[in-house]
Amino acid sequence: MNPVLVRAATLIAGAALAHAAQAESSVTAYGLMDMSVGQFQAAGGSRVWRADSGGMSTSHLGFRGSEDLGGGVRANFAIESFLRLDSGAAGRFGADSFWSRNAYVSLQGAFGQTRLGRNTTPLFVSTLRFNPFGDSFGFSPSIRHYFAGALLGDSAWNNSISFLTRNSRGVNFNLITGLGEGNGVGRNLGGNLVFDDGPLALTFAAQQVKNTAGALPAGFLKQDALQVGAAYNFGPVRLFGQFGAVETQAAANLNYKLYQLGAALPIGTGALLGSYARARTTSPGGLTRETLSLGYDHFLSKSTDVYAVFMNDQASGLATGRTLAGGLRLRF
Repeated sequence: MNPVLVRAATLIAGAALAHAAQAESSVTAYGLMDMSVGQFQAAGGSRVWRADSGGMSTSHLGFRGSEDLGGGVRANFAIESFLRLDSGAAGRFGADSFWSRNAYVSLQGAFGQTRLGRNTTPLFVSTLRFNPFGDSFGFSPSIRHYFAGALLGDSAWNNSISFLTRNSRGVNFNLITGLGEGNGVGRNLGGNLVFDDGPLALTFAAQQVKNTAGALPAGFLKQDALQVGAAYNFGPVRLFGQFGAVETQAAANLNYKLYQLGAALPIGTGALLGSYARARTTSPGGLTRETLSLGYDHFLSKSTDVYAVFMNDQASGLATGRTLAGGLRLRF
């Protein structure tokens, strides 16, 4: 890791803790640590035994603070870094920036909250809320198909402005725009609408990407994505469903249709989890990817859980990949 970043993080952490002691915890350190071990294999890939960081949730460390400005208005900030516990490195991968999870300042009041900086996209929030494996890049079929397959760009956007409404009678909506700043062919736009009241929850999310920090396909113009999702509690069982479409306009257009069905069944202090997702390219070639994950997540306390997951991953023309892993997750 860059020694300058190490020193900066140390100074920020020390300042945050010192200020928290003097200002009634107006600055808070928090995070999540997740490690899994097992046999991992993606479709078409080799079977590897390894210890992995971030199986059920990506490990991260963050600092947030808030100041009361009066009149019901608060100024907030948050800076959050992903971690790889298996190697002690920062980020989800080598090219990740240090504060890549979220990094923003905001104003919050009766109107909602406006954030400036690097912000999580509403489409990512809808995707994780409406599948039983949440935000798991390791085991959630839906997260893997959208954010490690069909979509260009990241689960958070640089140089962005985000607006989050306050929950009103179970309804809230969130908007985001990512400024191009000379990269790509324009601004990114996105938003979602979420209804969550009683046993039923619904969402609609959409985004348009015209710039991203990653590589763009030749002749790229834009990528449009939309998703609808639903969840319903049938007694002890919570069912999940998602449908999405992703259309990329470039020299060679590429379109996806994506589906996901899932369920969570509470058992004692844990839950049985199951999710099946299918992604198919409508052009070109009609390639299909199907992923099934089955798992059990058991809470030892409010902040600590252990889990075991089996995942079967199939893709057109590739050998089936099978993963069997267990892990430990702690929040603080």
